[in-house]
This record gives sequence, structure tokens and C-alpha cells, in this order.
Amino acid sequence: MNSVTGITPIPKGYHCLSPFLVLKDIAGFLDFLRNALDVQVVRTVAEKDGSVTYAEVRLGDSHLLMREPMGQHEPMPASLYFYVPQCDAVYKHVLAAGATSISEPTDRFYGDRNAGVRDKWGNIWWFATHIEDVNQAELERRNQEKHIANDR
Repeated sequence: MNSVTGITPIPKGYHCLSPFLVLKDIAGFLDFLRNALDVQVVRTVAEKDGSVTYAEVRLGDSHLLMREPMGQHEPMPASLYFYVPQCDAVYKHVLAAGATSISEPTDRFYGDRNAGVRDKWGNIWWFATHIEDVNQAELERRNQEKHIANDR
């Protein structure tokens, strides 16, 4: 905290790392996020014509920041890994909101059950539910086992 201003270097409620997307049609993306993930819109910035050029949303305990492309900052899809209580239910809900499946819900060797989708902006979302704590030695053993099985 700055002793003079009382301001902390990380805003209250934020983590030290927040994804920042550059994509076209922020308003449409916000509608998708509201329908698919029931996000809380934290703030938006709009132009005089009402078009949204910047927005922040809250997903669980994290923030997702986004802005329209401008100048040298062209649209750039991202891959996001999002822990949720029930990945199967979220996966189905997000598909119903317009996303496309890239991986159905599956238990993974590293202790997560996850599923993947692509939204119409090109972003890939992985929805995961942690189902097992796996120590390093077991993780390495399972990874080797997986590679041996894939080579057959």
C-alpha cells in the first residue's frame, strides 16, 4: 500500500493476473458471457455513439478485461481455464448459449474433469472441476502411462 495515497498496487477484489482480451463486438461478447456464464459486469466504457469499447466482468473470484481492437492491437483469441463447481453443467449451458464443443467432459490424469468449447470470437474456454489431488510422482507416472497407451 502506498503510505501517502493509501492505494494498493492491486485493486481490491482483483488478483495479480487478469486475462485481457482484444476482440470485436464487446457488447455481443458481454451478452454471450451473461447468458453462458452469468457474469457480473464490473464496468464498461462506451463511445459517444454508445458502442462499448472496454469492459470488465467478474467470473467467480476473478476478473476478465476486454477491449475493442484499436491501432496496432488486433483481435487475438485466448485460451482460458476456468474452475467451476460442475464442469458438465457449465459445458452444457455454454453450448446452449452458442459455443461450439471442442472436447466433451472428461476425467483427466492430472486430477481435473474438464471440457472445452470455442466461442464465436475464437476464444477457447476450458471448464474444469478439480476431482483429485495428484502428487508429483503420481502425475509423472500417469503421464508416462498415458504416453505408452497413446503409442500403441
